[in-house]
Amino acid sequence: MSIARLLDRFGGKPEFTEHPPHLRQCERRVKRLFEQLPLVIICPPGMFCKDTGDQFGIPRAEQVEYLASYGLTDSGLERLITATYSLLGLMSFLTAGEDECRAWTIPMNSTAPKAAGAIHSDFEKKFIRAEVVNWKALVEHNGYPGVRDKGLLRLEGKEYIVKDGDVLVIRHS
Repeated sequence: MSIARLLDRFGGKPEFTEHPPHLRQCERRVKRLFEQLPLVIICPPGMFCKDTGDQFGIPRAEQVEYLASYGLTDSGLERLITATYSLLGLMSFLTAGEDECRAWTIPMNSTAPKAAGAIHSDFEKKFIRAEVVNWKALVEHNGYPGVRDKGLLRLEGKEYIVKDGDVLVIRHS
């Protein structure tokens, strides 16, 4: 499903060409929001590049300075992704191991077992607990040993509502 179809060419009614079961609820939310809010989205040329300025070879420091001159902190693409996630009622959590870090998309207000199910259905069925830490704390304290030493790593149960940016280690049977 493309952003262009979702926004129906910058502001019209949303149009979905694929209807997997998990998107039906999102489709209803999007239609409701479009009916309630006047929304105009302007997509300047080059907006869909990896980051503002990348298509011209501009260094990241100069991109940040350019955005700051307009009072912005994020590129157009970053703002579009954030707005789209919010509009669809989605968020991301992370898993991080020795060799890989991965983001998983889930509906907002999902419980830890539902988040585990995004990784694998067996994780949801056999969920015991989740080790949880915010990604900023994990980076700031140089990984799991640092957050454990500072007491920032928590064990959460089945009722825990996952927050955007949480890093989870799923414990299952």
